[in-house]
Amino acid sequence: MNIHFQYDGVTASDRLEILAAKKIDKLFSKYDFIVRADVFFKNENTSSPETGKVTGVRLSAPGPRLFSESNSSSFEASITATIDDLNRQLEKRKAKMKTH
Repeated sequence: MNIHFQYDGVTASDRLEILAAKKIDKLFSKYDFIVRADVFFKNENTSSPETGKVTGVRLSAPGPRLFSESNSSSFEASITATIDDLNRQLEKRKAKMKTH
């Protein structure tokens, strides 16, 4: 599986890439039909201190692409929320694949 990282208004960080790759690898080991992951890190100017760090993940798998995006006060929290959402989407996709 390939993981590609893109940064928008954020300097590249090995720590963030390692954290995201670990979480995505867990998804890959659970759902072996995932082909590729694109991870987006973005800084947004917001008036709230609880938001501003945006992480988006797009997964390529059989069928339509899966996408999730979270906005939090830290990239670590937004990565976790994004991966949790993708896990729910992947469970639904796997259930549909089994019924056909």
